[in-house]
Amino acid sequence: MPTGRGAGPPIDDPPGDGGPEEAASFIAESLAELVLLARRHKLDLLVRLLEMAQLEAEERVRLRSRRKLS
Repeated sequence: MPTGRGAGPPIDDPPGDGGPEEAASFIAESLAELVLLARRHKLDLLVRLLEMAQLEAEERVRLRSRRKLS
C-alpha cells in the first residue's frame, strides 16, 4: 500500500543522521530563528515558549559534550 512518501527510507530516519547531539544542535539553531520571527511580530507568549525550548536543546548539547570529554 503506497504511503505517498516515495520509495526511499522513512523521513524520521534519514541516512547520515548525526544522532541526538546533532538533532539537539539543529533544533536549537532553528528555534533561534523562530524566536526572532516571533519577536518581530510581537508574539510574546510564543517568544517565551520558543526560548524555553531553545534553552532545553542547548542544555542537552552541553550535557552530551561534557560526557564526551570525560
